Amino acid sequence: MSRQLAGTGTLLRFALRRDRVMLPVWVAVNALMVLSMPNTLKTLYATPAQRADLMHQMATNTSLRAVVGPVFDDSLGALTAWRVGVYAGALAAGMSLLVVVRHTRDEEESGRQELISSGTVGRRAPLTAALLAAAVANALLGLLIAAGLARQGAAGALAFGLGVAGAGMVFATAAAIVAQLTESARLARGLTAAVLGAAFVLRAAGDSASSDGSSVLTWLSPLGWLENLRAFAAERWWVLLLFVAATALQVLAAYALAGRRDIGMSFLPTRPGPAAGRLGTAGALAWRLQRGSVLGWSLGFFLAGVVYGGLTDGAAKLVGDNAQAREIFQRLGGRSGLTDAFLAAMVGMLGLVAALYIVSAVLRLSGEETSGRAEPVLAGAVGRLRWAAGHLLIAFGGSALIMLLAGLGFAVGYGRQIGLVLGACLLQVAAVWVIGGLAVLLLGVLPQGVTAAWGVAGAALLIGWIGPALNVPRAVLDLSPFGHLPKLPGGHLDWTPVGVLPALAALLVAGGLAGLRRRDLAAG
Repeated sequence: MSRQLAGTGTLLRFALRRDRVMLPVWVAVNALMVLSMPNTLKTLYATPAQRADLMHQMATNTSLRAVVGPVFDDSLGALTAWRVGVYAGALAAGMSLLVVVRHTRDEEESGRQELISSGTVGRRAPLTAALLAAAVANALLGLLIAAGLARQGAAGALAFGLGVAGAGMVFATAAAIVAQLTESARLARGLTAAVLGAAFVLRAAGDSASSDGSSVLTWLSPLGWLENLRAFAAERWWVLLLFVAATALQVLAAYALAGRRDIGMSFLPTRPGPAAGRLGTAGALAWRLQRGSVLGWSLGFFLAGVVYGGLTDGAAKLVGDNAQAREIFQRLGGRSGLTDAFLAAMVGMLGLVAALYIVSAVLRLSGEETSGRAEPVLAGAVGRLRWAAGHLLIAFGGSALIMLLAGLGFAVGYGRQIGLVLGACLLQVAAVWVIGGLAVLLLGVLPQGVTAAWGVAGAALLIGWIGPALNVPRAVLDLSPFGHLPKLPGGHLDWTPVGVLPALAALLVAGGLAGLRRRDLAAG
């Protein structure tokens, strides 16, 4: 077995070096989201009466319970686990699946793994190194959560930290299995993300049907296990065994599959070429490569709009006369009525998430370049700018499309102020395009550091999500392009940032394309 793992340490160090920007950003955003909650919740629910009212509202409000889960205790620690537990677990899962696919199937698809395996590298070393990289990130995240929440109760903090890390490892090992089954890294990420989405839906359906997490549907989801661990509320330590068992079984399955296939091959067959039609332009090829991502994000944003729109009235009732909660929503969504502030806050949240889409779509250019697939395209009568334009049209146009569909989702879920909410969603596109422009600039000028674009999107997410709750200075909020957008519906419409931000995005894209045109392509 030692020969099978030869070179694991070297590959692990290499993986951590490659992810030295992405992993710290993911861990920091997740940890800060969790650790900022106790002080925020202490302000929001300062009295026993307010906490009792919250627990009553969550016991009776099925729609809100589906989004954040049930409340098991009124302590600050238990409220923190309730408010951010599901989302911390989902973020850890997303981080983990990206890491594992990046260092397994991505490496094989690019041809680098075949070169590495020609040296003194064991057959299972790459898979082991990828899983260990995910384990390091999840362990650090769990440690930060446990240490940061220790004042709320050492046992609960430890349980919560272990639960979040455990959820991450369950999806890391699931990604390891999917990476053996598929020949495409894009498909591997998509399938594992679909599993994560199914886990969230199962938990939401179970929690809407039961106020104590006892539904069978909740127990079918690893995110439901995290919830039923009941951190800070008479911890169920045995639930951690579910994470351990699922992780161990999936590791064994991934190892068994890895030992039965050749490098670059997969168990699921890949169709040789398009099933119908033909690809006559670089833009058509870009659409064929990215259409699955666009359709998936579009569906997700439409459903998110429906859900958040349906929650609007319930959220207003939940806040009630709580002045502190009202203040938080007003910082997020503007100094208007509570309903408008909630709508503006949710629209802003979706805009921040859309920044992740545009970065992933722009970085598809980097993937095509480093894998060597761009060279055959550019060898024909296709220039670099024309090749890049197809992907950038999908990236920037797709971000506008998903925000439009989010607005239509709000129209279905909320059913009022349709024009205002739709306009508010489309205004977010201006800031999203700035993030996309920065990604293009990095791609053209600093291709070795292009993954820093994830750090930019993560920083914008961190500032926009946590900054208002912590009441950080205005100068910090203004570091993000989203901080300059008007808070609609309900706020004053200032056209200046709406015009300046797209112009800035255009300048960034122009700079990136100029750099791409002059520099050498990366070796595949």
